[in-house]
Amino acid sequence: MRLAPHWRVRAQRLQLRGEVCQCCGERLFPPRDVCPACHQPADKPFAFCGEGTVYSFSTVYEAPKGYERFGPYTIALVRLKEGPLVTAQLTDIDPADVRIGLPVEMVTRVLREEGEDGMVIYGYKFRPVLEREAAREEARA
Repeated sequence: MRLAPHWRVRAQRLQLRGEVCQCCGERLFPPRDVCPACHQPADKPFAFCGEGTVYSFSTVYEAPKGYERFGPYTIALVRLKEGPLVTAQLTDIDPADVRIGLPVEMVTRVLREEGEDGMVIYGYKFRPVLEREAAREEARA
């Protein structure tokens, strides 16, 4: 990815910014021009909280070129609290410890380095919710 396209999607990749349909209330990620639920224009910005649960996952043992240093790594479908499914790499967890239903939170991490100059591309990944945060959630319930 060249520098210009990277900057165009930085809010989406660094802050989980999407849209909400003003007609039906559907929350969309990534942003789209048209709501897939009601087919009306969807252009109201929406910031997702970055919390969710693992819906499904798969571990990659033979990483593609450029991602070897991350292997083995786990890719997951994460169901955000607001509804959408997001595909992302899991981090800060051993692949053997990943399970469906695992509470996770979005973090900003290095996705890759690009080109001879080594432009570092950052984006979202998900990690297990820190235990101290999980304990607070349980205390509130």
